[in-house]
Amino acid sequence: MQLGYNLTLEQTQKLVMTPELRQAIQLLQFTNQELNQYLKKEIQENPMLDMSSIEEKHEDIDELDRRREEIDWNEYMDQYEDTGYRPQRDRNEEEYNYENFITESQSLKEYLLFQLNVLEMKDFDRRIGNILIENIDENGYLMGELDQIASDLGVEAKEAENVLRIIQTFEPIGVGARDLKECLLIQVKAYGNTNPNMELLIDEYLEDIGNNRLVKISKELDIELKEVQFLCDYIKTLEPKPGRAYSANLGDIKYIIPDATIEFVDGEYIILLNDVTGPRLNINSFYRNLIRQKGNSDAAKYLTEKLNSAMWIIRSIEQRRQTIYSVIESILKFQRDFFEKGEIGLKPLTLREVAEDIDMHESTVSRATNGKYVQTPRGLYELRYFFTSGVSGSKGGISSTGIKALIKKLIDEEDSKKPYSDQRIADILKERGIKISRRTVAKYRDELEIPSSSIRRRY
Repeated sequence: MQLGYNLTLEQTQKLVMTPELRQAIQLLQFTNQELNQYLKKEIQENPMLDMSSIEEKHEDIDELDRRREEIDWNEYMDQYEDTGYRPQRDRNEEEYNYENFITESQSLKEYLLFQLNVLEMKDFDRRIGNILIENIDENGYLMGELDQIASDLGVEAKEAENVLRIIQTFEPIGVGARDLKECLLIQVKAYGNTNPNMELLIDEYLEDIGNNRLVKISKELDIELKEVQFLCDYIKTLEPKPGRAYSANLGDIKYIIPDATIEFVDGEYIILLNDVTGPRLNINSFYRNLIRQKGNSDAAKYLTEKLNSAMWIIRSIEQRRQTIYSVIESILKFQRDFFEKGEIGLKPLTLREVAEDIDMHESTVSRATNGKYVQTPRGLYELRYFFTSGVSGSKGGISSTGIKALIKKLIDEEDSKKPYSDQRIADILKERGIKISRRTVAKYRDELEIPSSSIRRRY
């Protein structure tokens, strides 16, 4: 073995992550909200970038002026010379009332305080009521012990109890309760239900109702099973959280703008990219002409750098659009049965299959589908929705989403008096060429938030 120093030439290929390449990858990974925020920032920092205007462009200014002159303004104004005449208004025309545009909604506490303040009551009781309402949570329940609240106020527990009874008559019905039983009982009394067994069921058999132990209730109360079923159905229509109906407690509503739309036109599916999620950019004509002029070399150098950066951003956005289009087109090819049959037609699909189909890397497809949405004739879906695992069947592979749809359909069509067990559902699917275990059926049923057969059974 010879040791020493020497010089050799070797030719290799390396992928260098330039800032421009990092920027292109970042733009592809952005959601439409993140992309618009990023572009607004770039437009502020780069004078060469301009957002494309979608307004109507008139190449001939003289033609535009001629169209304006065609309007006979004298005839138009003659209609309003007679102040005593008013043209008849079309009552079918939609009228906008600005009072219908609500800018702020009441919270639950504000609504309860309003009802308290319009009542005629002593100032002492009103002060107790204010404190009690402040201790009501967003679901409408009284937090803390009433005795402790009365002690903190320095009043008798009976006085606080009387004011609480008044608050429990407020809307929404059931508010001010200390537990679920009291909340349901308040609603039963307010709705005028006079069945003597109703209060007994709520007070002592709520857990049995939740587990559908109707036979046990029927035997212990010595009433017919059909009546027990009727009473339990009525109890399930009551509101367990009366305060959640108020929008102020629901948090901010988030809207999703789809990145693309799939439309069915003349027997074919057409993909339309949404320009709002990937806006068009162009180069500012003023600064572009400024570069061509011979002037300050430093300014020209600065604008040239900004021009190169702007051109790269425009190319990256266009590449992003093409990548998203190619991915959606590939998904449409693989999942065509979904668009024709629904969830049952959804097939198992991986990122690798789409990547090989459009000749891209798997990581690129992953970035292009993350946080991107498509509006289809069957609803709005995230692109990730179409990538799912599955099992093999006699008629080809079927996705886990398709199996869930089959399970839900079987349960919806079952005899409610004899509901299918998990093993029975597994056997039915096996007869249809889908081999899954009872545990898998139970897992999918839980994910669909469908109760077990013993709870689904009706009498």
